[in-house]
Amino acid sequence: MTTSRVLTWNVTASGGYETAWTEAGEGVLRARGRAVGTVPEPYWVSYDLDTAGGFVTRRLRVTVETAERTRSLDLRHDGHGGWTADGEPLPGFRDAVDCDLGLCPLTNTMPVLRHGLLRGPGERRLLTAWVSVPALTVRPSWQTYTALGPGERGARVRFASGTFRSDLTFDDAGFVVTYPGLATRLV
Repeated sequence: MTTSRVLTWNVTASGGYETAWTEAGEGVLRARGRAVGTVPEPYWVSYDLDTAGGFVTRRLRVTVETAERTRSLDLRHDGHGGWTADGEPLPGFRDAVDCDLGLCPLTNTMPVLRHGLLRGPGERRLLTAWVSVPALTVRPSWQTYTALGPGERGARVRFASGTFRSDLTFDDAGFVVTYPGLATRLV
């Protein structure tokens, strides 16, 4: 069964807001989102995300508009370890199955749901295709998700990448409620 939801976050890390229109069910997530930020400069972002079964990224299309220019990125995963950015092969991403759009709490949903981290203990270290915002550069990023158990507002999962760590709270559907240092959900 597919459920549709509209989610809005106050994204403190960018000095802005994000809204995502989502459809999720049977291991698949589709979303389109819009965000506005003011850090490091004023910008607008729009994105479309599609996953295949098991919440594995299939495609992320992103457009960022600043006062100076408009940038677009078409990031694709073939389901067999191959990634491309605007049609060009991306080396170094063979083990990645997730994209991670910078400053976007939505893209934390896929690995958490795929690995069942809302239901019980566990830790997963994984490689992602991390997309910076507003520059839209793509680089490999090793990330660790550790289930911490229930909290006051939902299941807690620690996110770590490099020296950065934050204990995120997820609702029952697997969407971020609070991401200390990044965002808090409004709706």
